[in-house]
Amino acid sequence: MSESKSDGGDCTEHHVAVTEPEVEALVRGICFKTGPPRAVGVELEWLVHEPRRPRLPVTPERLESVYAALRAVSLGSALTVEPGGQLELSSPPAASLMECVGTVSADLATVRAVLAEDGLGLLGIGHDPWRAPRRFLRQPRYDAMETCLDRTGPAGRHMMCTSASVQVCVDAGHEEPGPLGHQRRWWLVHHLGAVLTAAFANSPLIGGRPTGWMSTRQLLWMEIGSGRAGAPPLDGDPRAAWARHVLDSPVMCVRRDSGPWEVPDGLTFREWTRSRSPRPPTRADLDYHLTTLFPPIRPRGHLELRMIDAQPGDDGWIVPLAVTAALFDDPVAAEAAHRIVRPLAERARNLPAPHNPLWTDAARRGLADPELREAAAACFAAALEALPRLGATTEVTDAVAEYRRRYVDRGRCPADDLLDRLHDTEPPRLRPGPTGGTPTARGRKDVRT
Repeated sequence: MSESKSDGGDCTEHHVAVTEPEVEALVRGICFKTGPPRAVGVELEWLVHEPRRPRLPVTPERLESVYAALRAVSLGSALTVEPGGQLELSSPPAASLMECVGTVSADLATVRAVLAEDGLGLLGIGHDPWRAPRRFLRQPRYDAMETCLDRTGPAGRHMMCTSASVQVCVDAGHEEPGPLGHQRRWWLVHHLGAVLTAAFANSPLIGGRPTGWMSTRQLLWMEIGSGRAGAPPLDGDPRAAWARHVLDSPVMCVRRDSGPWEVPDGLTFREWTRSRSPRPPTRADLDYHLTTLFPPIRPRGHLELRMIDAQPGDDGWIVPLAVTAALFDDPVAAEAAHRIVRPLAERARNLPAPHNPLWTDAARRGLADPELREAAAACFAAALEALPRLGATTEVTDAVAEYRRRYVDRGRCPADDLLDRLHDTEPPRLRPGPTGGTPTARGRKDVRT
């Protein structure tokens, strides 16, 4: 959930009110910055746990202590904390895949060493398989977010406090048409994103029991709703579509310099510019509003791919980073990926991601879905051919090849490994899930580490 971590600072900055046409022009100008794809980045969210007792929550006091220690060390990446105490590292824009891998790997080694001094470690998984949501950060932003998201059910609290992801950032692409053109990349990412969701699904459990979904984290985003966590329609110009979406999305909160923030119910940003109540919106309010929208692909000048679950192992994050970078930034691989996912577009039924059948099937079934498995296999093959052209080392290409052998070729994903660790005691019986109506299986023991 890599929005800005600031509570907004001085709410009077950029204090001149903005009009509806000004908002549309600003969004068009800042969210797609086109040019040759040159930079890549990654944002890694991790659950912090005690490896010897992973099912027990880490106390707020221990988290506060270890984060204070981490802020005292030098890192190349930005270190931030999620509402539930999850740790996030956000790399600086890197000129190459291997520069990105090198920076983040070094930072993770430093972070793990500090955590180990207090007996803590990092867990790469899309949703905490044991612990209930519990908020660590008490800030006006997250108070308002919790109030807002509670209106659509408990999924928001799960997303805030018990989820983790690998978010890959790539440039928006050329202004001109072609394999690396921004319109082509915008279309590609909304279809390839379902393949990435399925291939890297790693969150099948809540409360130690199966939810019936391979990526429960993606299910949670879907349950939050299309206004907050959905993409715009893919018809027409991406800039125009995103600007409309921003204007027609609900305002999460109206910030104040003191006291609790107001949480309007159903007020869109477009309506706010017209009514100018409870006060006229400013440029700062627009900038903040953009950080409260959580579509699976968020345009922030570059494209932020948010659909990949956190991955197991110390270096598991490198595989989705490498595959995504190869499929977007190598022209041959990008053209191949476009051909590979085009047949999947029909399953989306022209509905915005992730609220369409293609994305639902990806989150529910992972690579057990035959078409998604076939597409993933072809995408991994294209990525493996492209990685040497991007300067990837043998270690990186070997990791991608091993992932393909272990998971993609077998129609599996990391969620299958977690489910395999469950000991069957009787045929599962379905009951309502913890997020409200989601089937989960009973009759299985808790996951074992």
